[in-house]
Amino acid sequence: MAKRASKPPKRPAGSSARPTSVANAAIERIAAALERLAPPKPAIPDFAAANAFIWHPDGFRLTPVIHVNRVDMALLKGIDRVRDLLLENTERFAKALPANNALLWGARGMGKSSLVKAVHAAVSGPRQTERLKLVEIHREDIESLPNLMALMRNAPYRFILFCDDLSFEATDTSYKSLKAVLEGGIEGRPDNVVFYATSNRRHLMAREMMENERQTAINPGEAVEEKVSLSDRFGLWLGFHRCSQDEYLAMVAGYVAHFQIRYAADALEREALEWATTRGARSGRVAWQYVQDLAGRLGVHLSADG
Repeated sequence: MAKRASKPPKRPAGSSARPTSVANAAIERIAAALERLAPPKPAIPDFAAANAFIWHPDGFRLTPVIHVNRVDMALLKGIDRVRDLLLENTERFAKALPANNALLWGARGMGKSSLVKAVHAAVSGPRQTERLKLVEIHREDIESLPNLMALMRNAPYRFILFCDDLSFEATDTSYKSLKAVLEGGIEGRPDNVVFYATSNRRHLMAREMMENERQTAINPGEAVEEKVSLSDRFGLWLGFHRCSQDEYLAMVAGYVAHFQIRYAADALEREALEWATTRGARSGRVAWQYVQDLAGRLGVHLSADG
């Protein structure tokens, strides 16, 4: 007759629960430590706080700008055609109609960034509750664009995403992420976002950078095409060219009239031309700098209301 197998000895009550509770406690400590190491979740921005914001990628913050530094659109002289094109594009976008990304390129000091801010003011209105918001992203923060887009994608507002003086150097590869975000990525640009950029370069790349690509690449044509394809993401190209002497003097006269500065017309013209000659350029910026100097000499305060 086979012997009956002996039963295993019984474990003391509670002996099996102790290792489990210790393991659970260890897991909880590890999870808490990982949670402390993880970056904080981005706070939902209060887009109703202002009409304009500045993006700070550290902490995913949008800082409201209550008083935007801009000039009245009527003071921007010599750029009537590009002004009308950008204004029309922005008005369509504000109405949720199809609109293009815009690249404002060309001569320095001709009012590229001033036009973007003036157009936003003209379309959005003075109230902070208006649906069209202006969000500025700095050139060095371009790689954080996907994070910024994620914050804006489902917001009940429409956004002009603005980057001033956008350009790329030979060792900079962040332009690839910009290409993907604007048109080429899976998600693409959100329907409630349009991208406006200003640059002194039409293709956003230095000429020597593109020439170097031609000389060193196995297929020079393809290498250059990759660089040029970034500017192709902008459906609206607006060129700003050096102004004539008459346009420059019209800019000076416009500022003087707006701020009600009383000065002899012949002296004004003579001094304004001399001012431009000493700076080697005629532009809206040079005109404004002369008017600032003139107002300072005459003891006139340049306020927003004139």
